Amino acid sequence: MEGTTAYFVVKKRALPEVLLKVVEVNRLLETQKVSSVQEAVERVGISRSSYYKYKEDIFPFHDSAQGTTLTLSCRMDDEPGLLSDVLKVVADFGANILTIHQTIPINGIASLSLSIQILDTTGDVSEMVTEMEKRSGVHNVKVLGRE
Repeated sequence: MEGTTAYFVVKKRALPEVLLKVVEVNRLLETQKVSSVQEAVERVGISRSSYYKYKEDIFPFHDSAQGTTLTLSCRMDDEPGLLSDVLKVVADFGANILTIHQTIPINGIASLSLSIQILDTTGDVSEMVTEMEKRSGVHNVKVLGRE
């Protein structure tokens, strides 16, 4: 992979604290809540060198998703209305559902594949995935791909 740019989708809990602080510095600078990089890094507690090392390499998922198509995979119980609940979450966040494929349930568990288009009116994608996972009967939701 050396010499190429590769992207990974990683849950927040798996990130080192320094990367989360870089995101916070960027947010402070973008919202103009601080007047300089120095002030921002001091506020969040990282060095300027750490900030400059990672500032172009980490950003909130929703910031980069607009105008893209995401493919999501979901494992869920075979319960009446659960698919409808999951699709309602997508609709409530303002994303456009392009494709839906649900497998025949095996041992009471079905796999769902969704392709959704992220629009400029779509809410925070990571929050959308979290809301989908909160539904009783949903085992997990994974982002499989992004175009």
